Parts: sequence; C-alpha cells; structure tokens
Amino acid sequence: MRLMKPILAAVLMSADVTSGVAADKAAAAAPVYPKAKTVEQVDDYFGTKVNDPYRWMEDVDSPEVKSWVDAENVLTQSYLVKTPGREKMHARLMELVNFERYTVPVRRGTRYFYSHNTGLQNQNVMYWQEGLTGEPKVLLDPNTMSTDGTVAISGLSITDDGKLAAYSIADAGSDWVKWHVRDIATGKDLPDLIEWSKFSGASWLKDGSGFFYEGYDAPKADAMKAANYYHKVFFHKLGTKQSEDKLVFDRPDDKEMNVGAQVTDDGRYLLLYQTKGSSPNNELAVKDLGHPDAPVIKLATVADALYAPIDNDETTLWLKTTLNAPNGKVVSVDLNHPERANWKTVIPESKNNLDSVSMVHDTLIANYLADAQSMVELYSRDGKLIDKLALPAIGTAAGFGGKRLEDETFFQFSNFTTPGTIYRLDMKTRKTNVYRQPKLKFDPSLYETKQVFYTSKDGTRVPMFLSYKKGLKLDGTNPTLLYAYGGFNVSLMPEFSASHVLWMEMGGVYAQPSLRGGGEYGEAWHEAGTKLKKQNVFDDFIAAAEWLIANKYTSTPKLAIMGESNGGLLVGAVEIQRPDLFGAALAGVGVMDMLRFDKFTIGWAWKSDYGAPSENAEQFTAIYKYSPLQNVKAGVTYPPTLITTADHDDRVFPAHSFKFAAAMQAAQEGPKPVLIRIETRAGHGGGMPLSKRVELAVDQYSFLVNELGVEQPQP
Repeated sequence: MRLMKPILAAVLMSADVTSGVAADKAAAAAPVYPKAKTVEQVDDYFGTKVNDPYRWMEDVDSPEVKSWVDAENVLTQSYLVKTPGREKMHARLMELVNFERYTVPVRRGTRYFYSHNTGLQNQNVMYWQEGLTGEPKVLLDPNTMSTDGTVAISGLSITDDGKLAAYSIADAGSDWVKWHVRDIATGKDLPDLIEWSKFSGASWLKDGSGFFYEGYDAPKADAMKAANYYHKVFFHKLGTKQSEDKLVFDRPDDKEMNVGAQVTDDGRYLLLYQTKGSSPNNELAVKDLGHPDAPVIKLATVADALYAPIDNDETTLWLKTTLNAPNGKVVSVDLNHPERANWKTVIPESKNNLDSVSMVHDTLIANYLADAQSMVELYSRDGKLIDKLALPAIGTAAGFGGKRLEDETFFQFSNFTTPGTIYRLDMKTRKTNVYRQPKLKFDPSLYETKQVFYTSKDGTRVPMFLSYKKGLKLDGTNPTLLYAYGGFNVSLMPEFSASHVLWMEMGGVYAQPSLRGGGEYGEAWHEAGTKLKKQNVFDDFIAAAEWLIANKYTSTPKLAIMGESNGGLLVGAVEIQRPDLFGAALAGVGVMDMLRFDKFTIGWAWKSDYGAPSENAEQFTAIYKYSPLQNVKAGVTYPPTLITTADHDDRVFPAHSFKFAAAMQAAQEGPKPVLIRIETRAGHGGGMPLSKRVELAVDQYSFLVNELGVEQPQP
C-alpha cells in the first residue's frame, strides 16, 4: 500500500496582489511564536542518543496540544489575512474551478455509472443512466450527508447486473470507512452495514448475493493513532449482520501483510493479493469459487515482483508482472498447469514503463509511460501489435476499463492546460470520439508545456515538465513553483489543475520533475530512490532547482518548492539541506520525524520504501542524516516555510508536522516566518471538500505572494 499519491495540485499566486512592498512589510519583523515547551526525552538508536523534546505533541488530543494548535492557527491567519487582494484571489480561483467535471463511465449490465460535479460542489455526485444517452439519475450525493462537505464516497462497487451498489463512506478525511448497500432503482439503502474497514474495495459475487471486503478488528486504542496490523479479507452475505461475516483470508503469520480479494469478471475465481508494506510487489493466489473444496492455486508465494491479474478466459489468466522485467510485461498462465515454467510471455518488456493493462473486446490495451507521459498500444490476446492509439497532445490518458467481450471502452485525457476530457473508444473500429468535454474559462492557446532533461548529482538524467505563459522571458525573475513527490512508485504525470492555470496567468512557471523513487521509469527507477538510496530523491530535486536558476527561468528569491505527504518529507529534507537555494517552502502533510514514522497508524507499511530506523542500524544511519526533524539546526536562516496538516490525518499522523513546526520556529535565525496551518475536520487530503481546498489554496497563495515579493500586473 502506497503512502499517498500527491493530494492537492500546486496552488499559488493571487489574481490581484500588490507589489513587493507588501512582502517587505510582512518580513520586517519576526513573528512571535506560541510557546512550545520542551521535555527530557532521549532515545537510543544503536548507540546513538537522539533527543525528542517535542514528544508530548504526539498526544494530539491533549488540552496542551490543542491550545498550541489554536494559537498557531491564530498566528498563521493573522499573517495571511493581511495579504492584499485575497478576496479577488478567492473569486478568481472559484471561477477557474467552476467547470463541469466527469469521471470515466463504467458499464454494468445496460447501465452506465459515473460521477459528476457541476463546478462548485464540495463532493462529486454519483449518477447512473440507462444506455449511453439515458437520463442521468442520482445514485449517491455525499453533499447531502454533512453540512460542511466533509463526508465523501470512498469506494463503489456495482453488481454485474447493475442493480445493487456497495459504497463506502469516509468522514472528515479518515481512512476508516463504513460500507452500505443501495438498491439502484429505488435509491434506498438496504439494512447492511459494515464498519472498521480500511484500505478496502468491495468485490461482488457474480450473482450479487454478497461481496468480499477488507478490514481490521475494531481498534482497542485511539483509532486515529493506533497502529494497524493483521489486515483481513471478509465475505458479507447480503441481508445478514456484520457479526456473521465470514473470515475468508488473512495472514496470522505476518501482522504487516496487507491482503485483498477480487472476483474475476466471469465470476469463477477469487484472486487473493498479499502485499508487504508499500512495496508494489505481491504474492498471489487463486481460489475456484465453483469448487470450494478445490485447493488454492498459489501463483506467487514470494513477493519478488508485481503480479497483477488483467483478465481470464476460462482457465487462461493474463498477468502484468515485473518478474525479470522491471518495466513490466504481460504473461499468460494456464491455471491447469500454473507452474512458472509453463508461463508464456505475451507482451515482452519494452524500454517504456508498462503502467496499466486491461482487456476489452479480446484486446489488450497497454498504457505505457514514455518519459512520464502516456503512450497507448493495442495488442491481440496472443501479443500481436494491432494499433497505437493517437492521443490529442502531450498528456495523461487513464481509464480503458471494461469487460473482455465488450466492444467499447472509455478513457480520460488531460494535461496541464486541458481539463479531463472523456473519450469513447470503439473497439471494433478503433476510432475515438469525445464523449464529454468541459467548457474552459481560460484560453489554453496562451500557454505552452515542454519537457526538459537535466542531470542530477550522480549524473542521472531526470525529466521535468515546464508550463508557462507563451512569451516567457528567461531573465531569472519569473516566480516559479517546483513541485514533486519522489516515492512509493508513484508517477507524476501531466494533469490539469485550476491552480496551475492561475499560477501561469500570473506569469508563473510551474515545474514538475520526475524524481527517482517514483514509477515513471519502472521498478528500477523506484528502487533507486528508496531506503539507503533515498538521498538520490533529494539530490534530484535540488538539481532541478539549480537547473531552473542556471537557465534563468527563475532565481532563488523567486523560487518556491512544494510537496505533500512523501513530498512533504521531500520539501522538509531539501530546505534543511540547502536553505540557501529556495525563496519559500510549502510542506504539506509531511513525514517529518523519520525515526518514528512506523509508530503510528499505517506508518509501519512504509518501511519497504524508507527502511526500518529502529530495526536496522545501517538504515537508521541513512535516515538520521536526512530526517527533517532531527536535522533542524539553531542559528540557521531557513526559507520562509508554511507547513500544512490536518487534525484528522490518520495516514501521516499530524504530530509529524507539529513537532517539525515547533523545532523550526525555535531554530529560525532572522525574521523569515515559519508558520503552520492545521485544518479541522480533514484528513490526509482524500475526500477534502472543494471549499476547504480553495481555502487552503488561497492561504498558500497569500504566503508565497508575500514571501516571494511577486509584483502583479494591473488589470
């Protein structure tokens, strides 16, 4: 299980802000920070004594921590509210995000299911319709489930006949969800209710009599803080109580194993996944649902590679795998003779990373990443190249779902200046046509995107996308946002964000490098940014900043860096290592205490990427060198920093950000502010309502406008 894909797109700059005069005034005096006490807490890691003076902040619900949080929020807002033009900034961002958004439709029986947002709704609404041109009907509207928009639909699974929907609800951004079942025709919920589910989907039996899901035993301690172990697969029979649900599969021999179950489209087999931590590699077993007494077929008993089922035809199963192929390949397996020696390569490994594969109309749709942008190829089921799909431009294509014998599929295409446009692909003619396209409230022809390549510290060639308004002058004065992630096999692709547009409208450059640790170039690229090699990620990011400055796109006073989750760790680490290089830093929901990340919620699962600081001396030494919290030094002038987190983040425990903010505020030399913004009734970012996302963006805009001294053109 991955840490988290980047949550919020880069968001900077206001639509109406004054010149650098405001910034000079804001920086004239250092903020007076709330008092954060220190305690005597020393931990011993393999003979190294490490102080942890803010350990008390891990009790996030204590009155003392809550008092500190309230005081920090008051300080941060008192700084941000003084930014001129905030109201117009908010209005312009609301205007840019106010466009219709659709997801790729999914067909079940004769019905199509998709989500839709009219523009300013806090949460997407789920719809269904009969046929491609039927009248849309509301299936689920999470906007009616809370007054503040903080309840979201986390998961959805439709029965094969399109009559029932299992859906999960997440409250206040939590990873914990509750499952319900809705009769689609009537819009009424059945009595079925499932609690304490986490990191779970739902997979129905072919006849719709019940579904498989994943979860944990009810936590005995604080549900937001307690570590999650012993993931389990359960089966829920429709019309029964959760207490009667059958435990289908678990791994009592390994408390850190994450498990999952999926029924094949033909309903014959149950696929049982087993993953350790956040690694993409997995074990895989297959159970014949038609013969309950038949032995489980173990296709992969060791998680030495990725084994991802694509589809099956009777006993032939197609898999995407990285076995002896770090960029991915497709193999076929005869379940009557499942031994590795009998596996057949259908689509061999190529120089490009095979990101996803689906089978529709007996055709394998292979979606590759070619230098971090989509390239789609169509193959026959025996691996013959049929066609290459023409895409509109440089960008990201995603979707291509459907069943093996269906004759259509849908995909969404987007890039930095193109909102998600839905295309229908006729698999018989292999022709595409626009199915749904949002109306734009800006002119994309005014902007351009290009990809450059730069050299990292060790000579590695790293790609980076640059987007900006045409006619940009390379004089070193352009406000620039450098945004990255670099971890957990996550690939950053060209994708649309209204905030990118706003940034470019204001003359800014948006820069997005593909750092090692991500999945842009396959598993080898990912591995090159993990554990003892994690410093490569930071070196790649620093080299991107140096390239932008050397090529006069920007300069240190105009350069902002931003990252979230694992990207928040990235920002914290590089601003500590190179405080001279950046003009401002936005660190969102970051993993800042790298010596204790495995102590909370699902943090232990990240050891596959980060290493185990309390279990392995060599890994501890590597982590200790870059962990943001432990490397803050008094008397250093760090870049102006805005740290953001949420009080209900049960993915990256908010104490990471609390402790880092307290340490940075105590150490900062000079008047450059170190502020923290703590969102309420929000989690790691998933399901955050539009209103809160816009408010967060406006605050980030305000901070960077003040600290970068951006001079805006008059309308």
